[in-house]
Amino acid sequence: MELDYIENIDGHDQDIVRLYNFNKEEAILFRDLLVETVIIKKQKLDLSKVDFIEPRNCNLILGLFKTDEGILTKDNQTFFCILTLEGFTNMIKLIEPFCKKDSRSYQYLYEIDNPIDLLFCPSANYVD
Repeated sequence: MELDYIENIDGHDQDIVRLYNFNKEEAILFRDLLVETVIIKKQKLDLSKVDFIEPRNCNLILGLFKTDEGILTKDNQTFFCILTLEGFTNMIKLIEPFCKKDSRSYQYLYEIDNPIDLLFCPSANYVD
């Protein structure tokens, strides 16, 4: 699984942080790590410290907050995905289909009016 940041992906100042290039097994590992760390232990999940994720040009830290804010950054290198417990629970549901079988589709992991989206994409072909 790889992690990167793509600026102005659509010509309308829409940016994405993307988790991509993974198979069903890595989707399961990511889902389980998210459940255990963020939902059960209520701790931050720093993806730069996850052995099966290779950060390309950025880092993403996921953590609980009192409101769903989505992804925020100050420097376009370190990104913070801050959602409520309900927001992360919904994210798990959106990841679930990728844990059942290998897929070529993709999924945005939250629906928040925010200039940076989080894309879950098994192949790298969506925006390469």
